[in-house]
Parts: sequence; structure tokens; C-alpha cells
Amino acid sequence: MSELERVLFVDDDPAIRDLIDVALSTVGGLSVRGFSSGEEAVAAAEAFGPQLLLLDVMMPDMDGPMTMSALKSLDSLASAPAVFLTAKVHGKEVDRLIGLGAVKVLSKPFDPMTLADELRAIWSETGGGTAG
Repeated sequence: MSELERVLFVDDDPAIRDLIDVALSTVGGLSVRGFSSGEEAVAAAEAFGPQLLLLDVMMPDMDGPMTMSALKSLDSLASAPAVFLTAKVHGKEVDRLIGLGAVKVLSKPFDPMTLADELRAIWSETGGGTAG
């Protein structure tokens, strides 16, 4: 199993994108690419080659589940674990998102000091992207 190095994230809120960027790159030492929309992420994802996807759930146009589906339809990302970030972490919503193919649902607000470690733990739990 390889170590987690590259994370693609999508959030339509610029302040949250900036926070995720700092949390994962500056604090966590990961290589990251952030996007404001699912469309942008899908267009650039294969060139970046992310190992893990971190997606906001509620976004205009292409929401998180639609974005996950589009990204995982790309051959190179089919096995990339997807993690959702959402303020709605009640049981039914979490179950729905896991049922759609996410490996984990994290709550907003998140702790920027521990986010990279949380993603590394998820990466390890999923077998480093080898799980479907």
C-alpha cells in the first residue's frame, strides 16, 4: 500500500477551500488541488492523479454525489476513495452518502490541524485506494 500523497477536493465556498488547502498542504504536507465546482474537478482530475477525493455535498449545479460519480467514472479514479464533508451529519444522510459509494463522511466544521491525519487514517482503512 502506498502512502497518501495527492488529494483532490471540491467545495464551492472559497473560504472553506482556502482552509482545506492550508490544512492539507501546509499542515498536512500533502499535494492538493482544490476546485470550486464538480465540473472543474472532473476536467482536471486525471492530469493531477489524486489518490483520494474530498467532496462537499451541497454545491450548485453538480453536487457532491454527482461529482463523485463523474470522477469515479474516469478509469484512473475508479478506485479512489471518496470522502464527503458536510454540515448535515445525521444518520440518514450519512447512510445515504455511504450507500452512494463514499467511504466516510466528515463533519463541517472540521479541525484543520487534524484533517490530513483523518484522511491518512481513512486511506489506510480503505487499503490505500485498492478497495472498490
